[in-house]
Amino acid sequence: MTPDDPQLLANIRIVLTRTSHPGNIGAAARAMKTMGLSRLVLVDPAVFPNSQADAMASGAIDLLAQASVFTTLAEALADTTLALGVSARRRDIVPEILTPPEASIRLLSEAQTGPVALVFGNETSGLSNEELGLCQGLVTIAANPAYSSLNLAAAVQVLSYEIRQAWLGHPSWPQPEMDVATGDEMERFYGHLETALAELAFLNPGSPGKLMLKLRRLFARTRLAKEEVNILRGILTAAQDARRTGTIAGTSGRNS
Repeated sequence: MTPDDPQLLANIRIVLTRTSHPGNIGAAARAMKTMGLSRLVLVDPAVFPNSQADAMASGAIDLLAQASVFTTLAEALADTTLALGVSARRRDIVPEILTPPEASIRLLSEAQTGPVALVFGNETSGLSNEELGLCQGLVTIAANPAYSSLNLAAAVQVLSYEIRQAWLGHPSWPQPEMDVATGDEMERFYGHLETALAELAFLNPGSPGKLMLKLRRLFARTRLAKEEVNILRGILTAAQDARRTGTIAGTSGRNS
């Protein structure tokens, strides 16, 4: 696959979560279109559609018309194999911190096999820890540390530009080594894992605490293939069955 193939860019989604101001949605759409990106995804926007969004989009109203709107970020990322959150704050929720050029190469490489996403948070509060927990990496823009606040559309423009530069600069891309599990498959696995650990008395079902976040970070760092997810879920099911039939004893709680 070469940079001339538009499908590579078409597989990259720009996801805006809980956007407060419709004008920022339009401005982000304009920033995307100037760099050849077309897949805009909105999660629980405060106001959309809206005339302010149309006005700020200028010649990119077509991206607004085609935008997908979801209630939750998990739904928006369900069929993606890679999601990278964008934040000025470095947090340990995600296993890897990338620069915009590094993130662009990662996104384009994995976009060869299916949809990937770049996730932006609310204008005021950014991405929550729960939202970052759905991402496999964090992207930070090396802004002025004394004033690192970027307008949402400006941040989208910076990342869109870096993606385009990487797209134009690589004549070919190495094929991903494995059939990576999708966001939906991973969320089903995490739900199954939490249920199983609660049944095995490994964690308190009423207060999973930091354990599930740590496990999310572990598996995000290793990146699981579809087959590996199926194997792990099979092990969990076997442990649950053994617990219910009394063939294994409960373990002491180890939640932290």
